[in-house]
Amino acid sequence: MERLCFQLQVKPERIAEYIDRHRAVRPEMLRAIERSGRRNYSLFLRDDGLLIGYYETDDDAASARRLAEDPDTARWEAESAELFVALPGARPDQGAPRLREVFSLEDQLARLDAPGD
Repeated sequence: MERLCFQLQVKPERIAEYIDRHRAVRPEMLRAIERSGRRNYSLFLRDDGLLIGYYETDDDAASARRLAEDPDTARWEAESAELFVALPGARPDQGAPRLREVFSLEDQLARLDAPGD
């Protein structure tokens, strides 16, 4: 399993709209994310528009490919793109910078509990 975290910047003047759009995401978009293999997906938004996303998947490249090929995802991203500070040459949802994981409680506890340690 891969744990992934990413960062985007919502335009400050569009934060309320961003929040509103995520109160009840369209069912077809929710199912597209589910079909892609992403799970435990959460978004966190700071008051200044800094957005941090987290999800887990077994194969992030395959998950991203499924979402990129999905027409519902393309429509959602096209409608949402104007809410973000632009990333040069990238669709915001596909080109978001990834954050490197530097600590996992579960991983370190598993090492402590591993036989032979």
